[in-house]
Amino acid sequence: MRSYEASALIDANPETIWRILVDAPGYPNWDSGVERVEGQIEPGKTIKVYSKVSPGRAFPVKVTEFASGQRMQWTGGMPLGMFKGVRTFTLEPQGPGSTLFTMREEYTGPLTPLIWRTIPDLGPSFEQLATGLKARAERG
Repeated sequence: MRSYEASALIDANPETIWRILVDAPGYPNWDSGVERVEGQIEPGKTIKVYSKVSPGRAFPVKVTEFASGQRMQWTGGMPLGMFKGVRTFTLEPQGPGSTLFTMREEYTGPLTPLIWRTIPDLGPSFEQLATGLKARAERG
């Protein structure tokens, strides 16, 4: 298994952060690594994420877990589990008005070692998302 992770302590409550995370059209306004997100971020829905890391390429993912204000997962990859990516967004209250946001993406499947070599370093884009989400949530 391979993975990337980023986190941020955000001076906002989980509900405020959640509203930002499920607003698909709003992503380019605060995540500098995203060109756009198409679709509705709701349980069972498939969305398309267009990343600046791979300009013009759509990454279709399904919203496979959705616990409002707490946790969400997006799952994508190849048929038959040959390669699978699961991105988990977690919001943990840290006291009045403060939340720990964590985003982790894990890659599994028999083709992971081969595909991993072709994936650019996503660490900076994960950090951009966490930093952008913090700035957007704290602006109110």
